[in-house]
Amino acid sequence: MNLRTIGCVELNSVALGMHTADEMLKAAQVELVMARPTCPGRYIVVVTGDTGSVNSSVEVGREIGADMVVDWFTIPSVHFDVIPALSGTSIVPTIDALGVIETCTAASCIVAADAAAKAGNVSLIEIRMAAGLAGKAYVTMTGDVGSVNASVDAGVEGVGDGGPVLSHVVIPSPSDGLKAQLF
Repeated sequence: MNLRTIGCVELNSVALGMHTADEMLKAAQVELVMARPTCPGRYIVVVTGDTGSVNSSVEVGREIGADMVVDWFTIPSVHFDVIPALSGTSIVPTIDALGVIETCTAASCIVAADAAAKAGNVSLIEIRMAAGLAGKAYVTMTGDVGSVNASVDAGVEGVGDGGPVLSHVVIPSPSDGLKAQLF
């Protein structure tokens, strides 16, 4: 699956989310990366394909979802760490400094993660989306302290007009007990 361009629509309705996912796939030559319910009763759809097709698909998703759309994005050149972090398959051998960005929506967290990964020499650990988080999401990353600081700042800035960033932190030297909980 070519994951250079990804697009997302996050909705406040599971039923309308499923309908939106179906229409997004029918509207353009895109592949489905993810379509699933999240907390609290939301639904997220992520597609990939060439930039024009993804833009068209997301636009159709926004039209179908109408006032139930919570957040959305298109990222033309997604960082290669984003999809493994999103699917929980990242391989991070050691954790140095730890950076965390917490957002109000899953879509804005993916945008923050992409911006953070592009800004510094960091490895994304995980993008945790909404499950058991009341609709919030967070991304964790590691690297040297300077890189993690720069990446967290860029991720916060990268969210822009999307769902607001609730909190962010850099832990220069996390305890072994905390590190063990990250995997």
